[in-house]
Amino acid sequence: MLTCDVLIVGGGPAGSTCAWRLRQHGADVLVLDRQNFPRDKTCAGWITPPVVESLALNVDEYAATRTWQPITQFRVGVIGRQPVDIAYAAPVSYGIRRCEFDHYLLQRSGARLHLGVSPLRFERISGGWRVNGEIETLLLVGAGGHFCPVARQLGARAIPGATVVTAQEIEFPLPDSLQDSRAAQPERPELYFCQDLAGYGWCFRKQNYLNVGLGRTDAAGLSDHVASLCRYLREMGTLTSDPPARFHGHAYQLYEYVTPRLYDDGVLLIGDAAGLAYPQSGEGIRPAVESGLLAAEVIAAAGGDYSPGSLARYGARIVERFGRPRSRGVAGWIPAAWLRGLGARLLSSRGFVRRCVLEDWFLHSRQPALRLE
Repeated sequence: MLTCDVLIVGGGPAGSTCAWRLRQHGADVLVLDRQNFPRDKTCAGWITPPVVESLALNVDEYAATRTWQPITQFRVGVIGRQPVDIAYAAPVSYGIRRCEFDHYLLQRSGARLHLGVSPLRFERISGGWRVNGEIETLLLVGAGGHFCPVARQLGARAIPGATVVTAQEIEFPLPDSLQDSRAAQPERPELYFCQDLAGYGWCFRKQNYLNVGLGRTDAAGLSDHVASLCRYLREMGTLTSDPPARFHGHAYQLYEYVTPRLYDDGVLLIGDAAGLAYPQSGEGIRPAVESGLLAAEVIAAAGGDYSPGSLARYGARIVERFGRPRSRGVAGWIPAAWLRGLGARLLSSRGFVRRCVLEDWFLHSRQPALRLE
């Protein structure tokens, strides 16, 4: 029988960051994941400077053998319309490949790893949990993304009114004939909103890899919207041919409209398992990293008391950091046609795109990095 202080289910950025911080506090941590690492992960794949700072990432060491793409520009618009270009004097984000990034963080965490094993059975036992009949732990942390089995155990995927984004994405190496092509510029990701504003697509070159995808809060006709994005990218000259393979699907819950379930007796959720993706952009890496750090601090301070009353501090820290989930506001009663018309005009304004779309929605540049003692 394996035993540990904390069992983290999911080895992505949320789980590995939580494990890394708990190990700094001296906890015995075991990370369980159904996949072996490195593994492919469906994600556009970029991180902002606050994430680099919160992770205390050694950029020189990381970039020496892994993809690290500084981002100094963005191209933003509506599919089928003329976009606008925004440039910055210094990098505002960095492109990474999730297969490399996640593996690096997991190895760096210093936790014991139990990989290639699916968590199938969760049993409540005196003073903790037994998982798969072979692991006993005092505390269970769900970090397995939107479909995390711990989140299902807690009922976190059955909250009426929650907003779920469904997406399709592909990442592939550029062929040799296009290695020097400037069609897709590596320092300039391209973001294109659907005409009904129910989602957006992207095209992002990371050194010699290209990532293309699209996500929507309305899943109906998702493949058609992806096809429309690819046609538009070819018309714009960003793509010179169709992607070489099928797109992969994934999903995540936005931090809006409903209060997510974050903890219960002897269990808490972090990252996409908790439904913390930013509502405007759908970004999940920064909320994953920060929720992992916040959870680790609460766990370390709990002194082995993982009752709901003790873990409630985690919920309070999440609200302090991310605010309460946004309400529907005025958008619920404005006619959809008006919203589409207004959105199209705003997305052609360089000032709105720079200040609101990029700096507020995507970069969260006005919120400093999460710093812990």
